[in-house]
Amino acid sequence: MDFSLSPELQALRDKVRAFIAEQVIPLELDPRQTAHGPAETLRDELVARARTAGLLTPHAAPKYGGLGLSHVAKAVVFEEAGYSTLGPTALNIHAPDEGNIHLLEAVASEEQKERWLRPMVEGRLRSCFAMTEPPPGAGADPSMLATTATRDGDDYLINGTKWFITGADGAGVAIIMARMEDGTATMFLSDMDQPGIELQRTMNALDTCFTGGHGVLKFTDLRVPAAQILGAAGKGFRYAQVRLAPARLTHCMRWLGQARRAQDAALAHARSRRAFGKRLGEHEGVSFMLADNEMDLHTARLHIWHTAWLLDQGERCNFESSRAKVVCSEAEWRVVDRCVQILGGQGVTGETIVAKIFADMRAFRIYDGPSEVHRYSLGNKLVEGPRSATAGGAIR
Repeated sequence: MDFSLSPELQALRDKVRAFIAEQVIPLELDPRQTAHGPAETLRDELVARARTAGLLTPHAAPKYGGLGLSHVAKAVVFEEAGYSTLGPTALNIHAPDEGNIHLLEAVASEEQKERWLRPMVEGRLRSCFAMTEPPPGAGADPSMLATTATRDGDDYLINGTKWFITGADGAGVAIIMARMEDGTATMFLSDMDQPGIELQRTMNALDTCFTGGHGVLKFTDLRVPAAQILGAAGKGFRYAQVRLAPARLTHCMRWLGQARRAQDAALAHARSRRAFGKRLGEHEGVSFMLADNEMDLHTARLHIWHTAWLLDQGERCNFESSRAKVVCSEAEWRVVDRCVQILGGQGVTGETIVAKIFADMRAFRIYDGPSEVHRYSLGNKLVEGPRSATAGGAIR
């Protein structure tokens, strides 16, 4: 594996880095940030700036207006975008739209792509992914799916409740996972302004980085034409893996940028703050934390790049993406946690960006599968034994 960057990718990295520094970071204190994420007006301004810079939705296919980045190129660009808490929003690469765009590109019909995918890539339409349910419905175990889809002529009637639906408030389209009468799962596409969809509330959460927050949606006899099935009926769980395997990795990429930002803030403080007769960073208790941060950042980046490289070779990488999700979410969290400690009082206030990164990042160890579920899955695969060799020597 050669991880050296081509001149073109270096130029793109530098362009994104400059854009984030000059066009995005100055808006981090904008009052249009709310407890449920950046307001629509702030998102629209950020998206407009990225559009002008030629950086909007870079992961999408060129035919829809994207740059068609490879997975390794995404690793570089997404990390740079993640250096600002608003960067992923600006480039239109934040969850859930980033993963939904990937899913629609892979699975949707041409008619569905023109109706929903193209405006998503253009930044004119937000989406949400409605799978998680309140108990006793689906959570980390999707087989507990309780939302139902019942055939009614040429349509389906969808009934059920979903929660933790990121971006639900203000989304224009939803991808809804529902159980069919034969017990299989199917994904449906529906405009959010349809009768039968109710946003019951927006949940309060530690993180404040996702436009639209996290909503509770109730579906009551939502009528969806059969033509709005995403892909093929009965293949919802398979398509969930099409979406989730790369989406786990792009989370790792974005949060790596924010962990690096926190490390930079802690380093600046350790170099300038004096205590007990010398710079804070000259005390071993602090310098060791900074060194551990550097090792965790490097470890996370290696896992991201290795898995991205395998994806670019056409590997499925479910095993590797689960492993990267656990390694990166925990390593990046450790980095930010140490940075809070190094910054002291400044680390728990709005005096630096680190407190916000700390609050936003905590959920990373939970969404797209808690670390414990991934460990359980990885352990089972290891016990089952190797089924196929890969370039990385892993099993799946």
